[in-house]
Amino acid sequence: MRNTRKIDIPVRPAPLDDDEWHIAGVLVQTRPTHIASVSKSIEAIAGSEIHAASDNGKLVVTLEAPSSRAIAAHLTFIQQIDGVLNTALIYQHNEMADAMNEEMDDESLSPRVH
Repeated sequence: MRNTRKIDIPVRPAPLDDDEWHIAGVLVQTRPTHIASVSKSIEAIAGSEIHAASDNGKLVVTLEAPSSRAIAAHLTFIQQIDGVLNTALIYQHNEMADAMNEEMDDESLSPRVH
């Protein structure tokens, strides 16, 4: 695992009634010659993770942030990276931050999850 310093994307905070946590799934299309440099830039973003990359320049990325505005700022940052052709928000979900720390027992899961 690389020991790299993560950067925070500056976002003016919006007033929040509750502490939420947002998770987004993003497809990033890069020029095939820029996969390494784009990947390095994305990996430097706090809360980002690259799950898959293809030789033709597609990256599957998740972003985690405390607000939808922060997710949007991350997407804007990624779109401006040299070599990025397109980004597509595939999925976004939010939970209360406290719920993210709750342990789930197997009985609460759907029988199809196992």
